[in-house]
Amino acid sequence: MSDAQCRWGILSSAQIARKNWKAIRLSGNGIVRGVSSRSAERAKQFIDECQAEVPFPELPEAFASHQALLASDQIDAVYVPLPTGSRKEWVIAAAEAGKHVLIEKPIAINADDAAEMRDACRTNGVQFMDGVMFDHGKRIRDVADQVAASKLGKVRRIQTHFSFTGDSEFQSANIRTDTVLEPHGCLGDLGWYCIRFILWASGFRDPVQVSGRTLKRLSREGSDQWVPGEFAGELVFDDSLTAGFFCSFMTANQQLATISGDAGYLTVDDYVLPLYDSQTQFHIHRHELEIDNCRWNFRRRSETHSCDEYHSGESNAQEVQMMQTFARQVTSGVIDQSLADRAVQTQRILDACRRSDALGGTFVSLD
Repeated sequence: MSDAQCRWGILSSAQIARKNWKAIRLSGNGIVRGVSSRSAERAKQFIDECQAEVPFPELPEAFASHQALLASDQIDAVYVPLPTGSRKEWVIAAAEAGKHVLIEKPIAINADDAAEMRDACRTNGVQFMDGVMFDHGKRIRDVADQVAASKLGKVRRIQTHFSFTGDSEFQSANIRTDTVLEPHGCLGDLGWYCIRFILWASGFRDPVQVSGRTLKRLSREGSDQWVPGEFAGELVFDDSLTAGFFCSFMTANQQLATISGDAGYLTVDDYVLPLYDSQTQFHIHRHELEIDNCRWNFRRRSETHSCDEYHSGESNAQEVQMMQTFARQVTSGVIDQSLADRAVQTQRILDACRRSDALGGTFVSLD
């Protein structure tokens, strides 16, 4: 292993890998050393296009297969943006090759597979983590600190919403509507973030009951199978706290999260992907009733908290901090098991949502 930097390999030339290529370049403690794809030519094209915009001093190697990349002694860690349906075998292969694993979400087809992947990494002494970028920004930690410090009073309700409108081609032909490669549809692609924010706001506790309903089904052309195109979920915790989320491929882009307590509420307008060139913020609100004879009015008291982070590709963007966090674990040789466990916990809740949906939306236990 490099003494100063984490040497990355990227398994796949998926579009999201381009963003994380740049994040690795800006991280200061990582370098891309190789990319694998279905052919060396495809990997080389990806490398050339990324190098043209965000170059590394040393040209990464193009590998003709994922196995060839895993066999390289020039790679410390792999980023795996492969489709959900094909991730398990390559995560386990990477772990057995001694490579640390950063994986896209949702991490698996089901929670059993997720646990198997996590345990393979644990057995082989490598870090396992999912690619939720906002986990590593300052804002989410500040939000959790406000909740823990009772700045909202006793928290009663958490609401999250993540959506965007895919066009007709997206809804019928995009990989995210493929029942084999991405069987969880919008729940896996967008709901994962909704669930993760709820876990942050609830202190990463397990809910005692979960329900979920597919509100709109999407099918690829020529397929009789479907994936969730719009989904709503409900989580109940053991202290009267409840949480709800909505995710959709058919509703205009929103990334709104609300945490409501008995002394105020907190809002985040762009909790997943901060708006371009905007400072990451959240807001705390309190409404005070003022009564003057026949005049009854609520007066709003609001506080804006800024976190000195910007989403503009600069070195403090949340995706860069994600890569820095992971690389520190790799180069230190100290595994943070909590990073792996939170990914499996999210998968378990997603699984419970799917079980509930299959039962008509009735509440089910987490396990």
